[in-house]
Amino acid sequence: MTVPWSGFAMKQLVDLAKPTSGAKFIRIETFMDPKIAPGQRQVWYPWPYVDGCTIEEARNDLAFMVTGAYGKPLGNQFGAPLRVHMPWKYGFKAVKSIRRITFTNERPVSFWEKAQASEYGFWANVNPAIAHPRWSQATEEVLGEGRRVPTLIWNGYGEFVADMYKGMEGEKLFI
Repeated sequence: MTVPWSGFAMKQLVDLAKPTSGAKFIRIETFMDPKIAPGQRQVWYPWPYVDGCTIEEARNDLAFMVTGAYGKPLGNQFGAPLRVHMPWKYGFKAVKSIRRITFTNERPVSFWEKAQASEYGFWANVNPAIAHPRWSQATEEVLGEGRRVPTLIWNGYGEFVADMYKGMEGEKLFI
């Protein structure tokens, strides 16, 4: 889906925070308030929602913090007040309604990884050649047109991101 997001480069956040040299990952956590978000009462999910990325991913020119959409400040329905966008990754990596950002030397265990590790790995990069355990990722639907097109590896951003993942063939990079 193409959304006209506005915001600032995630690397600006990293530079502002000045993490120690030992920090290799960023852990990002959403708000937790079951009175506002009744779905958070579901005990079978590991609330609050947590995900993360590497410092290198956060410093990529394509990674950014979203503060607005459609020319307006980010609305609640889009994950206000702040959300992450990394266009080469699956959408569930776009943490919304951010409450806490932590720089750490330990790889965060993400919400979906806790809920179903066999289906959702930490890296979650788009690779149409690797099927999700329950569905194919080889094609995607063009919203509003009802037709399917071939999915591009890394959502078509490979020339800008592939180098970050070299040598990681043993990792669950694409699930």
